[in-house]
Amino acid sequence: MTPATASAATSESTEFAGKIALVTGAARGVGRETVALLHARGARVVALDLRPDVTNLAGEFPGVVATNGDITQEETAHSAVATTLDAFGGLDILVNNAGRTQNKPVTETTAEDWDTVMAVNARGSFFCAREAFRAMKNRGGAIVSTGSYASTVALPEGASYSASKGALAQLTKVLAVEGGPLGIRANLVAAGVIETDFLDTIRLDSRAYLASFAAAQPLGRVAQPEEIAEVLCFLVSPRSSFVTGAVVAADGGFTAI
Repeated sequence: MTPATASAATSESTEFAGKIALVTGAARGVGRETVALLHARGARVVALDLRPDVTNLAGEFPGVVATNGDITQEETAHSAVATTLDAFGGLDILVNNAGRTQNKPVTETTAEDWDTVMAVNARGSFFCAREAFRAMKNRGGAIVSTGSYASTVALPEGASYSASKGALAQLTKVLAVEGGPLGIRANLVAAGVIETDFLDTIRLDSRAYLASFAAAQPLGRVAQPEEIAEVLCFLVSPRSSFVTGAVVAADGGFTAI
């Protein structure tokens, strides 16, 4: 390792020193990897998830505060931000990662299907962003959301999911415009197919199913959770200090076709 490389590695490992982050959907997949990266690079982190196993993160990453909650409930956003303020005294970073999917033809999509997906991806993310925005307005900060390429291209059997991620992308732009004068940045990662357990609730072979989409990506593979986590972390880091209101594709080139 050259001196320059060593210096860059040291800088990266401490780039979040003194920063306080809240990560939703933190128990597994992209959320867990984001917690790991933020923690490794110096941030103090609160990890929020509906799953009870989010509490495992507190033991795995010393100093991380884990909390349970359903982001479709408005009180969860209030409570999560309050927990962050009580634990660490402020909030600098929100990673809006919690999400839900649904794959059904439009004619088979029920009102309940639509409302369930919207409640997590749009409504819940809005609650968290709003409360984070309030906590950041006197100190600045950065908000990043895990979106999808489905917000920019049409995918069959994805009416509720695509619409919800489109709403999240537009919310991000509004946050960026309102947040600019307050020193608050907001961006979204339009992620492609990621090999996680995201579809476990609707498929037993979810990881294998997701991996089967490799050939559809110009890179010839799907993403791993840590790759998307890296982009999320970049967008809340000082390295992206002039980036706000952006929808950043991390989809293996799918939308370039």
